[in-house]
Amino acid sequence: MATVPAEAAAATPTIVVAVTGDDSAPGTLSRPLRTIQAAVDRAKPGDVIAVRGGTYAVDDNITISTSGTASQPISLGAYPGERVVVDGERLPAGHTPVGGSIPRAERGVIHQEASHWRVSDLELVNGPYGYYCDNCNDNVFARLVTRDNYESGFQLQGASGRNLVLDLDSHGNRDPRKNGESADGLAIKEGSGTGNVVRGARLWNNVDDGFDAWKFASPVLIENTVAYGNGFNRWNFPDFAGDGNGFKLGGGTPAPAVAHAVRDAIAFRNAAKGMTDNGNPGALALTRNTTYGNGGTGFDFDVPGSRAVLDGNLSVAERTPVAVAGSTVSRGNSWNLGGTWDAASVLSTDPAPLTGPRRSDGSLPSAPVFLVPRAGTPVGARV
Repeated sequence: MATVPAEAAAATPTIVVAVTGDDSAPGTLSRPLRTIQAAVDRAKPGDVIAVRGGTYAVDDNITISTSGTASQPISLGAYPGERVVVDGERLPAGHTPVGGSIPRAERGVIHQEASHWRVSDLELVNGPYGYYCDNCNDNVFARLVTRDNYESGFQLQGASGRNLVLDLDSHGNRDPRKNGESADGLAIKEGSGTGNVVRGARLWNNVDDGFDAWKFASPVLIENTVAYGNGFNRWNFPDFAGDGNGFKLGGGTPAPAVAHAVRDAIAFRNAAKGMTDNGNPGALALTRNTTYGNGGTGFDFDVPGSRAVLDGNLSVAERTPVAVAGSTVSRGNSWNLGGTWDAASVLSTDPAPLTGPRRSDGSLPSAPVFLVPRAGTPVGARV
């Protein structure tokens, strides 16, 4: 699996972009390029693209098709200490009418079909998907913000493996063309590839699900990740179709049997379920996770023939804490321990510390008492 990158511009940049630049310039710090696409087109293995602060409105999506190598990945990121926003509002595919489809090549403010990239510290907004990666391997996507897009904030699909999605914030994504049916915070779906890891993500207020693994046929590891407020019709869509799960761990007709693993994750106040197999009968492993105040079942793993193992999980203040099949292994969870698991049974139900600013390194803020059992019972996530 790829390692966590340093800041993209911590190394001496080989290509610099600035809103005041010129695409005929050499791309140096004193004479930068004007567009991120021009920098991407020039990049070769080992290059470091540093984007100066500002808003970059694009008329065509930024397309990454050249790969780095294992020893010389290509880096793309914000210049240290500067905020970079890439705005896809002018991309026509984001305004596809109800019932329409978005051609594959037009998906994403950034559209990538390449491997061995390190992309960090960019904010992608108002696009037909935020970041879209198809047939991508051995990449690291760190500290990205994907918000207010007209489809999923971040989507990885196709033959894609060994990618790390680190410290992603993805929120407010919606899909007017489908009335809320498919815009997730983070989707790793419709493909396969081993070694994909999601760590430290926050996925909130998206129209469909927080995380969606629909028809992805290889195991994904999710850890230290939070999904909340998903599945509500904040945009007043007619015929609303948002699902509203925190973590959807499968799906399809039939759903492939896949052993996704989720640990130290929290799903709270989603419109539907906190965490669900969504028909996936595979050997799912859920360890020390917490659900709280979701509109449906906290942990829903009741597909016939389920091989899921639920160990040390906590459900707080939900109408239905758990629904499991007879073949699901359930041990050491709050519902196995008995007792009342309501707001009074935990130190705090206030999510403010967890939803506030990230730490300086991009990791989740500390929330040492949020949904932690008052009695010190060793169940549930710790953030």
